[in-house]
Amino acid sequence: MLMLTDDARTAIETILSNTDDPDGSGLRIAASERDSSALAMTMAQAPQDGDTVVQESGARVFLAPAAAAVLEDKVLDTNAMEGGAVQFKIVAQG
Repeated sequence: MLMLTDDARTAIETILSNTDDPDGSGLRIAASERDSSALAMTMAQAPQDGDTVVQESGARVFLAPAAAAVLEDKVLDTNAMEGGAVQFKIVAQG
């Protein structure tokens, strides 16, 4: 199952705390609408039917079925960007 680094967990918690979305909201990873071979991350108020939910502390990530299969042995991490922005990245576990 997808794992979250401490930095990714903190970034997700920060993003979710700065929205008006209800409790239980999260980030959803699914196939990109533009390119089905790529993944896209969006805000979601709740998981969709069939989504796998990864929850660590206050960070919630919803994985669409195809994304869950691709990310099964991966880790969600972040890169700090100039100006305090955060870029998410996927790396191999281990």
